[in-house]
Amino acid sequence: MRKPVFTKVDQLRPGTTGHTLTVKVVSSEMVLQKGRPDGPQVRPMRIAECLIGDETGVIVFTARNEQVDMMKPGTIVILRNAKIDMFKGSMRLAVDKWGRIEATDQPAEFTVKEDNNLSLVEYELVNVVEE
Repeated sequence: MRKPVFTKVDQLRPGTTGHTLTVKVVSSEMVLQKGRPDGPQVRPMRIAECLIGDETGVIVFTARNEQVDMMKPGTIVILRNAKIDMFKGSMRLAVDKWGRIEATDQPAEFTVKEDNNLSLVEYELVNVVEE
C-alpha cells in the first residue's frame, strides 16, 4: 500500500477525486432529514452541509447519513479518497462509498483560514471547440 499524499484545501479543483485531507469541522448544518420507505427496512436519509477547512482555506463538505454524526464542529477528521462534486456551479467536497472519514484525537496544529472559501467561487463549464 502506498503512503497517502495529503492535499491542502486550496489545492482542490473541480472534477478531481482521490483526495486525502486533514481538516477541522468549522460548522455543520442539517439540510435534509427524511425516512425512505423503499424496501423492507426504513432507513432515514440525512444530509448535512459542513464547513471544513485547514490553514489554506475552507470548503463545504456534504455529509451523508452516518457521516453526519462524525462531523461535529471543532472535530479534526481525516477524509480519505474524497472527491469534488459540483453543485450549482460551486465545489462541494464529498466522501462516497469508496472513501472514508476517520476521526482523530490529535490536536489541530493549524488555524482554519475562514476568509478563503472555495465553495464561494463559481465555476462555469466552457466547451472549447478546436478548429
